[in-house]
Amino acid sequence: MLNRSLIAAIALAATLCATIADARAWDDARYPDLKGQWVRGYPGGARFDPAKGLGPRQEAPLTAEYQAIYQANLAEQAKGGQGIDPTYRCLSPGMPRIMHVYSPMEIVVTPDTTHILIEHIHDSRRIHTDGRDWPADMDDNPMFRGYSIGSWIDEDGDGRYDVLESETRHFKGPRAFDASGLPLAFDNQSVFKERFFIDKTNPDIIHVLTTVIDNALTRPWTSDRQYMRFSENPVQWPETWCQEGNANVVIGKENYFLRVDGVLMPAKKNQAPPDLRYFTQPQK
Repeated sequence: MLNRSLIAAIALAATLCATIADARAWDDARYPDLKGQWVRGYPGGARFDPAKGLGPRQEAPLTAEYQAIYQANLAEQAKGGQGIDPTYRCLSPGMPRIMHVYSPMEIVVTPDTTHILIEHIHDSRRIHTDGRDWPADMDDNPMFRGYSIGSWIDEDGDGRYDVLESETRHFKGPRAFDASGLPLAFDNQSVFKERFFIDKTNPDIIHVLTTVIDNALTRPWTSDRQYMRFSENPVQWPETWCQEGNANVVIGKENYFLRVDGVLMPAKKNQAPPDLRYFTQPQK
């Protein structure tokens, strides 16, 4: 009978052989060079369509219902309120705002998953490329970032992948397109279809062609967002955390502002104070 040491050695050797075989099967030369630190490659603020301006200038194809919701939101923001933008409470921006890349982005490709890593709240994503179907129980566990399934494609037949195609579903909310409160439908039935590819004339630019299908829109809405390689060999990855320095205080349905000396202030003109019924009132 083989002794335990020999059995353990055989098992270890088998594991190493399997690992080497997997490594040989994984040929990273077939994939585009995505290493390094990527940042938003267009000026003028975080927005879905870089070809147009912020907020109403995006000219989003909203339905009449959601156009009215958006206008009421803008009026609320004009008075000093936050409207329906949820991120002032440090909720994750969710899709599609994750891809505004509020902190530098890293793209890590593995055999089964392409990871999009962003050090901002919970903005990192996984795009599963192992051929799986949509899980049956996804509606029980929706996510701000949704659930993404994709595949790598060799479009020109040269043996190298050119495009990562991805589809993302199964969201929870609230979510908005941008800080102006440009709305997505409250039913969270959004579908995002993305095509990631490197610019043909500049290897330091990634395009993400994104099409949104959503019940707040009269038609699918497509944009081309670009990201620039900021550093090929970064030493540090900055972390952005919404809670740091956030002076917004939500009480009930109202947002107030916390002054640097700890005094609670109204956030908009003629705002009523919070309900203080359970606090001792000062004597007049």
